Amino acid sequence: MKKKALFIGGTGTISAAITRQLAKSDEWELTLLNRGTRSEAVPAGVKVIKADISDEADTARKLEGLQWDCVCDFIGFVPAQVERDWRLFNGKTKQYMYISSASAYQKPSVNPFITESTPLANPHWQYSRDKIACEAFLLEKFRTEGFPITIIRPSHTYDERNVPLAVHGRKGSWQVLKRMLDGKPVILHGDGTSQWTLTHNTDFAKGFIGLMGNAHALGNAFQITSDETLTWRQIYGIIADVLGVEAKPYYVPSDFLDAVAPDLDLEGELLGDKSWTVLFDNKKLKRVVPGFCCTTRFDQGVRKTIENILAHPELQLPDPEFDAWCDRVIAAMEKAKASLLE
Repeated sequence: MKKKALFIGGTGTISAAITRQLAKSDEWELTLLNRGTRSEAVPAGVKVIKADISDEADTARKLEGLQWDCVCDFIGFVPAQVERDWRLFNGKTKQYMYISSASAYQKPSVNPFITESTPLANPHWQYSRDKIACEAFLLEKFRTEGFPITIIRPSHTYDERNVPLAVHGRKGSWQVLKRMLDGKPVILHGDGTSQWTLTHNTDFAKGFIGLMGNAHALGNAFQITSDETLTWRQIYGIIADVLGVEAKPYYVPSDFLDAVAPDLDLEGELLGDKSWTVLFDNKKLKRVVPGFCCTTRFDQGVRKTIENILAHPELQLPDPEFDAWCDRVIAAMEKAKASLLE
């Protein structure tokens, strides 16, 4: 008899790959609980309970009498949401998996080598502080009531719909790719030499599925990332190579970018995350999920992503406001250089 899993969400960047892999599983029967806005992304054989989980009373009625071997919330961002999940699933699941974030780790980083025991503290990003608070609530429920939690900390995970970048607008990666294709410089924070880890969602899914129903995972936190690290210069160079163009990064200090882009939340994105070198140690995950290994190099994964974006015009979202902002920042930097050379 198959084990029963319930995903809250299930069609996002991280969760879609897990959903696709579980749809082929002989071990798990998967049900998604979501609003049904991306029904085309649900594979055959996966059940759907259509509900808005923010309507707790309606969700409770639709889940009445159901028991689960594993429940995972992919869209829990603030403590009130995990508190709601605890009320809904306490006593109704053998495992509750919460998607936190590796951005919760201490910033500034004291040590670039990150393990699950690295302190959680990020003064630059409310998103990360909320994730920390969610973890704290769940750990307290585990300690005092035995609520069977497993905490997952992804880092920068990407899929076939968006190229992972350091600086981009609110509409995603396309405008940066368009600038590259047009031969324009693209903004890169700092000097581009900090090291970063990018994980393809299909690799993340392998580690995640290995933790589902795993007794050794209960009460523990795990980071799931690739072991490959690249500098941001290398990342942008690889993207340019795939596009068949010359890489033209334009380096701007992270704190300056934050100061001149209040609408982009670059304090969180850069000062609280991407501007720091982070090297993830995945030994804990590999002990609990023997054989786990990421097999998609970034140059391989991003090629598939870019090919998919170029083949689907609906993914090519123009962002003229961000494009103009990039031009203004570069012009201002060049003007400052010129004024100091007069």
